[in-house]
Amino acid sequence: MTTADQEQETRPSAAYARRQNVIAAAVLCALGVGAAILSWQLGIGDLADPGPGLWPLVVSVAMAVIAAVLVVRSAPTGEEERFGRESLIVVIGVVSLLGYVLLFEQVGFEIPTVALLVLWLKLLGRESWRMTVIVSVVATAAIYLLFITGLEVSLPHIVHF
Repeated sequence: MTTADQEQETRPSAAYARRQNVIAAAVLCALGVGAAILSWQLGIGDLADPGPGLWPLVVSVAMAVIAAVLVVRSAPTGEEERFGRESLIVVIGVVSLLGYVLLFEQVGFEIPTVALLVLWLKLLGRESWRMTVIVSVVATAAIYLLFITGLEVSLPHIVHF
């Protein structure tokens, strides 16, 4: 079997590829609409006195519009691949981000940030333990110093200096 035959065998059919594209774009569109609703509930204020929901609303609407365009332009491009290990990595990444968001408020940002980076670097990125530990701890410390100490952003945290 030649490389071209193997490549053709791994490519999904046109109907399958279109369905993949529509589902992915529809999920993004639903997320954009949901985020826009939540942003609106935060209060958008006006341009002279923007509320906390204004920029999240702008980003959410842009996301929903772009996703709607993707639904309309969902014809297969020939670049599609069947769901496999790479797709599972994306799912694990998204689920881990959701877990991060849920833990962030409850535990503070340090533990979930280190855990997320360890998961991504070691399991998804297959980095060495040495590199994983160094990057996870240094990145978390840098975020702490930049946002909490430097910019005085009110993030939930457990370490106090």
